[in-house]
Amino acid sequence: MVERANKTANFRLVVLNGRAYLETYEKSFQTRDVFTLWGILQLLRRYPGKVPDLDLMFDCVDWPVIKASDYQGPHAPKPPPLFRYCGDDQTLDIVFPDWSYWGWYETQVETNIKPWEKLLAELNEGNKRVRWMDREPYAYWKGNPHVAEKRMELLKCNVSEKHDWNARVYPQDWVKESQEGYKQSSLASQCIHRYKIYIEGSAWSVSEKYILACDSVTLMVTPNYYDFFTRSLMPVQHYWPINIEDKCRSIEFAVDWCNGHKKKAQEIGRKASSFIQNDLKMDFVYDYMFHLLSEYSKLLRYKPTVPPNAVELCSEMMACPAEGLVKKFMLDSMVMGPSDVNPCSMPPAFEPFALKQFLDRKLYSIKQVEKWEQKYRDVVQDQQS
Repeated sequence: MVERANKTANFRLVVLNGRAYLETYEKSFQTRDVFTLWGILQLLRRYPGKVPDLDLMFDCVDWPVIKASDYQGPHAPKPPPLFRYCGDDQTLDIVFPDWSYWGWYETQVETNIKPWEKLLAELNEGNKRVRWMDREPYAYWKGNPHVAEKRMELLKCNVSEKHDWNARVYPQDWVKESQEGYKQSSLASQCIHRYKIYIEGSAWSVSEKYILACDSVTLMVTPNYYDFFTRSLMPVQHYWPINIEDKCRSIEFAVDWCNGHKKKAQEIGRKASSFIQNDLKMDFVYDYMFHLLSEYSKLLRYKPTVPPNAVELCSEMMACPAEGLVKKFMLDSMVMGPSDVNPCSMPPAFEPFALKQFLDRKLYSIKQVEKWEQKYRDVVQDQQS
């Protein structure tokens, strides 16, 4: 397991009797490994003595790499268990909450995003600054377009002298933002638009939860990847699906439809925010981590031992030498003591028929939007002819 999984892993983490031991293979991009490890240590503080012994490999790169097609057939090897932040329908990587729940900062070119618990409260307050009906009636996006071709294509949907696609799209210059103290990138101050666009980067993007939390209708460009919570979202209930093959016209229709059905649109935005505020609060993020690691540990067919090159890791060892905002984010997200309550009970797995019903409902909602969009285009075409 270790030999096959560590080909791309950044680190190996062993938990024995509630204590963590780290073997590092390669430094991750930015501070992903630091805050991921920090989050696991906070889980051990929150539920002392309850996290079972385990041995895991973690890859902090965005895109999943354990291809399901490589492990099919009666003589195929077992897939190596590799943890990361997202997955897709063609891979078997184990999806874990991303680093930004505990803070996201880098001293050079990086965002400056507070730990999730504090940021979630700020987003909730930010939603109250402008009434939904008084918000800008356009689709808003701001981010780094250079990480993916589909984001570069999104820039074509911006308003121009020739056409207004109902979108206001802005490239984010993180170098300039870092030099100016991130004054223009406050997430809570961006909840002033009725509609916000979510589009993946090189893989899934951490921006998804921030966009969904804004009371705005999330216009979700067809995603290829999922993180640990997004498969629970329902089209036209939590977000509006945007056709990735025809982004500009799809966004134009979505904004026109929602501006013509304001109460329904407002309800979609509120349901998404409610999901993020209630179902994605840190209590449940920790409980997801607990249940995932507990179920994973049951699959081990050996007793974990401390790797020869591992060092013991604890919260104090990480926080004491840290400096600046890294230290502040660690202190702000530190679990101060054991939880007064046990982890929530994990609901039973979907029965096959119930899962099919759920997936069919999602597909039906997307197809319904496609029909509305095609009807809208037919009407526009008739008017122009």
